[in-house]
Amino acid sequence: MAVRPSAKKSETVEFRLSHADKTAFMALCRAEGLTASEAIRRAIEARLRRPAERARSWRRMALAAVVGLALGAAAVPALAQALSPSRAAFERLDRDHDGLLTFEEFRLR
Repeated sequence: MAVRPSAKKSETVEFRLSHADKTAFMALCRAEGLTASEAIRRAIEARLRRPAERARSWRRMALAAVVGLALGAAAVPALAQALSPSRAAFERLDRDHDGLLTFEEFRLR
């Protein structure tokens, strides 16, 4: 397997931070076995990848929404039919067939 050489690093970015932050950052880098430059490069590379990852995430969410809506649309007629009151269901509950449903009849269903 061939190893691609990394692009030559020729650009610099200068920024300022407090002595306490620099000291803490350098200690963290040492603990992780990284140079400060390597840690900063990784952070920048991760930040540059974020917009592409966010776009993929939105596409996945949109696809999930479309699938959910399609499944819901397919299920609504069956659900509506199952929940709609029917004469036969009422007659099963109305045990004395007087056209009125008492709490006792409902409770005994």
